[in-house]
Formats: sequence, C-alpha cells, structure tokens
Amino acid sequence: MELAEVETRPPARGEVRISVGACGICGTDAHFVAGDFPGLSWPFTLGHEIAGKIAEIGDGVEDFAVGDRVAVGWFGGNCNHCDQCRKGNFITCLNGKVPSWQYPGGYAESVTVPATALARIPSELSDAEAAPMGCAGVTTYNALRHTKALPGDRVAILGVGGLGHLGLQFSRAMGFETIAINRGTAKKEDALKLGAHHYIDATAGDVSEALNDLGGVAVVLGTAGASKAMAATVGGLQPQGELVAIGVTPEPLPISPLQLINASLSISGHASGTATEIEDTMHFAVLSGVRAWIEELPLSQAAEGYAALEQGRAHYRTVLTV
Repeated sequence: MELAEVETRPPARGEVRISVGACGICGTDAHFVAGDFPGLSWPFTLGHEIAGKIAEIGDGVEDFAVGDRVAVGWFGGNCNHCDQCRKGNFITCLNGKVPSWQYPGGYAESVTVPATALARIPSELSDAEAAPMGCAGVTTYNALRHTKALPGDRVAILGVGGLGHLGLQFSRAMGFETIAINRGTAKKEDALKLGAHHYIDATAGDVSEALNDLGGVAVVLGTAGASKAMAATVGGLQPQGELVAIGVTPEPLPISPLQLINASLSISGHASGTATEIEDTMHFAVLSGVRAWIEELPLSQAAEGYAALEQGRAHYRTVLTV
C-alpha cells in the first residue's frame, strides 16, 4: 500500500463527488488485497466505509446539494433497472457498485459515487462515527432486526471484533438478552461493557452446551469469519432458531441436514444494507447511543491502520480521517 496522487473523476450523470472526511478500515478490505473478488483492476483504492460532504453534483441528481453530509457503505449504488432492482432488492442489484471493487474507494481525499449510494448523516454523528455505520453498523443492525427474535429473547453474538462489538450493542439496545461468544477471556470485560449479559469462552468447553445451560438462543449472529465456530453454535439454538452468517469466509459450514430438520432450524447469510437502511442504522445509533469503538488515524497512515487490521490489533475499528 502506498500514497499516490490520483485524479478523482468528475461526476457523470447520476453521480456526486464527495470530499472524504473519514473512512473505516473493514475486514473485507483484506479480501480485496488478497484478490478474492473477481474482476479487480490493479492498482485500486480501498475503502467502503465512507463519510464526508458532497463537493460536486452531476446532472440529474435530485434531493442532494453541495455541502450535504453523506455516508457510503458496501452498498455503493444500484442500477434501478435489472430484475433484482425491479423487485426492490437493491442490495442484490445485478449491476451493483461496491467502492474499491467497481470504482475507487474511500482511502482518499475525494471519491466519486452513484447518487443511489448516498445516506444522509444525522447531525449528532461525526464523520468518524458515521463511517463504520456504512458497513459494520448496517450489517449487524439490519441482520438482527430481520430475524424472528423479539425483545426479551436470547441472542448470541459470535465474535467480539469489528462487527461483533457493534452487534453486542445493537442486540442489547433492541431488548435481547445478549450472549457474547469469543475465544479466550481477553475480551470478556469489553463484551460486558458493550452490553453482553453473559460471556462464553469458546475454548473452555462445548459452546452449544453452554448456550443450552442458559436456556438456548433464538438467534446466533455469526460475525466471526470461522465456519467451524459458527457450526459449533447450532446445537444451542432453540427450535425454529436462526444462525445468521455475516462473517466472511470461503470455508464450508460443517452442518448436517439432520441438525436442521429435527428442530426446524434455519441458516442464512445476510448482505450489508442499502442507503436507506444505513440511514435507519445511524438514526437508531443516535437514539440508542450505539457507537463503534474507533481509533482514528490520518489518511497518511493508512498502511499502519491496515496492518493493525491484518494483525488483529484494531480496537475495534480503525478510521482514517482526512
């Protein structure tokens, strides 16, 4: 990773140029660096947790003006004409645009994005606070609010990291009895501060048994990209319980149909969230007090921030500021 002088393309029709105020460093950035996504064009600019101000507007853009504070997340825009868009499934747009994949991302002073990607930032949030909500925030919040769990139900968050530390806060704020699952006890104190009512050390015994000792759970939100760890929780789900996977890993889930059938369990993956859903996430964060635990670094230290991610030193989200 190196600093370079690169011209930001002016906005075409339906696009805006943003002066970046902050950009979060996400675990998925490492998958881009590893070349795990098809069609990457090298070199490229990372960053899909962007917050800043609109600096320039292209033709045909309505409802936004120069100076508006906006966020852009993993959802970097949609085409509005493919079959998925016509059905209202904008997050699965067949011509979707992810920053750093289909166009340069937010580890930059300036970025040009489709106007369909824009989420308005509430005045109560700074750019550094808003940036992680565009991916880590909306992914955890949106996944939880679309489960069948009701306030008072038990919900387990697997992994206390960039995603999990927000999942714990959102789970508590939604009224769930919240259980944190993580390897070892180093993050136990943090997990309890973040809202967990219970903590399970995954190295201390059978995770499913530990969940059942608490009465079982309605939902497991798998934020850790570890297939075996996700599978180890299935036996702790209550009948008709849900395992929702949001931690990225290419490894297959070692789960048998028999495990699912007897208790009518379900396993699903959950994508991030659209611009409107990012706005919902930020508004709920303002109402509930949920915030990412961030460490700010200037853009010039992007390589250092990325190294902290790769080495597991981020506590819990590194945000680059411009």
